[in-house]
Amino acid sequence: MAFNSSGSEERPLRFPLTSRRRQVWLVSAVCVLLSLMGIVRSWTDPQIGLPLRPGLDFTGGTQIQLERSCADTCDQLSTIAVEDALQRVDLPAPEGQPSPKLENARVQLLDRGQSIVLRMPALSAGQGQSVIEALEPVAGPFEAGGQSVDTIGPSLGGQLLRSSLISLLVAFAGIALYITVRYDPRYAFLALVALAHDIVIVCGIFAWLGLTTGLEVDSLFAVALLTIAGYSVNDTVVVFDRIRERQRIDGDLPLSTQVDRAVSATLTRTIYTSGTTLLPLSALILFGGSTLYWFAIALALGVIIGSWSSIALSPSLLSIWPSRSGAAASA
Repeated sequence: MAFNSSGSEERPLRFPLTSRRRQVWLVSAVCVLLSLMGIVRSWTDPQIGLPLRPGLDFTGGTQIQLERSCADTCDQLSTIAVEDALQRVDLPAPEGQPSPKLENARVQLLDRGQSIVLRMPALSAGQGQSVIEALEPVAGPFEAGGQSVDTIGPSLGGQLLRSSLISLLVAFAGIALYITVRYDPRYAFLALVALAHDIVIVCGIFAWLGLTTGLEVDSLFAVALLTIAGYSVNDTVVVFDRIRERQRIDGDLPLSTQVDRAVSATLTRTIYTSGTTLLPLSALILFGGSTLYWFAIALALGVIIGSWSSIALSPSLLSIWPSRSGAAASA
């Protein structure tokens, strides 16, 4: 058992971080690189044209969700069959306006074909009913109370997108300002690095999901990013506070040793906090329904990645930062 300079008993290191920092950097670098590749591919995809595939909240249009009436299992149904039926729909046209085109309608089959989700241009109530009736011979019968029709105009969708981006930028700027004023500039910079690391990886995962599975992000995803940002910075600040305590106690030891002791002291706390946060998120993923499913997935990913960056990435970067005499200890 070791003793520190004040004579108090020291617990052995449970996580010698600085000796493994190259592995930590490699893991984070690979994850960030793959995430950036997904974001760039989504941005350059002619069908998306944005870092993430935008959902109905941001683009406007009509989404129809239908629940098929099945006994134990539903009959086999393909997206091609539904798309062919949509091509044959004769939509009633409003007076003086052209009838909406359904050539680019997107079809998704969920729950092994039990649910059908259609994304189309904005439709009126009568046009939406015509679509449902046209799909009845192909995919029906449908549950009497299992129909959902949501319509958002393109101007409102654009406004929601702008509002979400502004709220994210304002939140990140506020976090940056607070930690810059409150902490040593080194800590502030590394906390922002950890925040950017977490946001980029979560967005990258959803960018790849948008490319491979057609997953779209909505306003709930923006809420998830704001929550992840707060969680990430809070977790990082807790670790940095413990490092500052170690610098006051072990000021005669190398910075790498101080970081290792601080991380070992906060490791259990971080695991417990992350674990208890993931428990309700797991319940939402399993039992929360389709509306909250991807919101809970995004939050769960943010908690896991945020814990990694706060307990491994940020302290390992701090351990190689040239120390200014007394700056961190007095901050």
